[in-house]
Amino acid sequence: MSLTEELNNFREEFLKTAPKEVISEMNKAQEELIKNEVGKKSLGTGDTFPDFTLNNSLGKEVSFKDLVSQNKYLIISFYRGGWCPYCNLELKALQNELETFKSLGAELVAITPEKPDHSLTTSEKNDLSFQVLSDVGSMLAQKLNISFELPENLKPLYAQFGIEVDKRNGDFSLPIPSTFIVSHEGEIIFRFLDLDYTKRLDPKEIVRFLSE
Repeated sequence: MSLTEELNNFREEFLKTAPKEVISEMNKAQEELIKNEVGKKSLGTGDTFPDFTLNNSLGKEVSFKDLVSQNKYLIISFYRGGWCPYCNLELKALQNELETFKSLGAELVAITPEKPDHSLTTSEKNDLSFQVLSDVGSMLAQKLNISFELPENLKPLYAQFGIEVDKRNGDFSLPIPSTFIVSHEGEIIFRFLDLDYTKRLDPKEIVRFLSE
């Protein structure tokens, strides 16, 4: 089953079982992000990816320059956090294609606003063998113009579900789930971005792009 199919199935099951008021609040938050044109000015194809140095899940510094200099391509996937079921499905699907990515000359890293101790838990839970980097405060996401704050109406709702975003991240900032493919020279050659957090770039599409 493809990632797209898994995501659609999960979303359909959620809509069947979730209380109507929960779905209504989530839809309201989604509409607000669209209204505010969040992500409209994000960096895209042809732009230079911003330089960064971030800590991985073990607390070791990892630099963008080292990553791009050692590989033909760099795949960078931004996800919201290990508390997000759609993110976990995406991470597992990326892991399943990791060897194919490498065979095509690409390195994969995932970036989350969660603190390293939480990103480590996510890595272990999903048996990830690629690096997960912590963009605490969403500073890198802000440079890419893909950062936003969790809408006010969702904060008590998430807390009700036991999701303490501010404690896991340090604040309520989140990235729009997105994927960038960067060349050896640091140029963005592909970008996927969707304000609907239930939609992600299928790893099969990444493989197709890198194989062309």
